[in-house]
Amino acid sequence: MTGDDVPDPTDGPRAAVRWFWSTDRADVLFVRDALSSLLVVSMVGLLLFSVSGVWPPLVAVESGSMQPNLQKGDLVFVTEEHRLSPEYASGGTGVVPHRTATAHGYEKIGGTGDVIVYEPDGNSRAVPIIHRARFWVDNEENWYDRADESIVAADSCSELRNCPAPHAGFITKGDNNRSNNYYDQSAGLSEPVKPGWVRGTAEYRVPFAGWVRLVISGEATVARPGGAALGGERALGQA
Repeated sequence: MTGDDVPDPTDGPRAAVRWFWSTDRADVLFVRDALSSLLVVSMVGLLLFSVSGVWPPLVAVESGSMQPNLQKGDLVFVTEEHRLSPEYASGGTGVVPHRTATAHGYEKIGGTGDVIVYEPDGNSRAVPIIHRARFWVDNEENWYDRADESIVAADSCSELRNCPAPHAGFITKGDNNRSNNYYDQSAGLSEPVKPGWVRGTAEYRVPFAGWVRLVISGEATVARPGGAALGGERALGQA
């Protein structure tokens, strides 16, 4: 737009707005481009939120606790657990644990059963954990008899943490069998995960797309016990 076509910003609010969007001044161009980029990012974020039902809807993985199915630097799309759940999800929770999934051939994130993001022990201030739901236990259940003996670190229920179960919930575990040898509940990461502690389920992964998020947050250069960056938080997986 030529100088003669650019409105005078002193002619009133409308003229000032037209001037802002039409002037070729370098400083205004910079601000205008920044605002346009922010608008696009906001629109994409709102679209993802409308689909996922959770905020933030993206998880940047920062450890190997879920290898080989999630790698450090992957970006994972998370949805509210009821949004895409099949009818055989565990009793109204929206989550399909490994054992139920095996019977139905249900797979997510490279393995059998849902990968969930949850608050350990229901503590909303704690770093969230992203691990796979293995099976459901009832209140006061002796779940040792249903567990894989090789990953409970105990010889009986009396020697096993959180057994009998202090309440109903999910038994969980990271997929990495080298760094995550035991169930989260056996390792002391959390009590059985109540449905109300679940923030969402992992649906899709984009390899390496989370590295930008990790670099900005500083997590890409710091050794961590394992986990993922969840918006402004970390979804931690013990490694």
